[in-house]
Amino acid sequence: MININLKDKQPNIRHLYEMIPVLYDQKWAQQADPNQPLYYMYRGIKKKNGLRYDITVIPTKLLGNEFVKTKGHRHIGNYQELYEIIEGEAIVLIQKEEEGIISDIQAIKSKPGDIIIIPSNYAHITINPGQTDLKMGNWVSENCHSDYQPIEKFGGAGYFYTTDGWIKNRNYSRVAELKFGKPLAKMPSDLSFLKSN
Repeated sequence: MININLKDKQPNIRHLYEMIPVLYDQKWAQQADPNQPLYYMYRGIKKKNGLRYDITVIPTKLLGNEFVKTKGHRHIGNYQELYEIIEGEAIVLIQKEEEGIISDIQAIKSKPGDIIIIPSNYAHITINPGQTDLKMGNWVSENCHSDYQPIEKFGGAGYFYTTDGWIKNRNYSRVAELKFGKPLAKMPSDLSFLKSN
């Protein structure tokens, strides 16, 4: 785990107005302050062997009755990504979708020290279900770019995580049953697989 002081770093900030299309509780979203910050992305704070290390901080919050989450994206190309949980709790939701059909969707509950590998061709979002702020790091290829359109097109991922539990997103034509995956307990010794396209 990399120990980095973020006090002198300038984050990119994701505000509510950017997230409204992917939220479950639209009634709340339309009444809330659209300029409120939801999470902070510190990108490229370390680079090594063609890989970039970012840190994302997601303060604990409810978006109406949905737990705060990232917007969600898929990689352009066949790149994988590695997440490590530094502080707090996370649920990483990964899904394989094509033409509105989600053939596989998994929720991976994680705690500090856990590692999650995002497979290529899977869209993914991160949820903070806890009572404390979530801080997570990620390693990804410097050549990898994100596509937010697939998640935004269907108004979010295949399931929303709310105070009432998991709720299926009916905007997809078909959503597979939600499965629960497990994180890795330690960091792989070789991260070169992340550079493959």
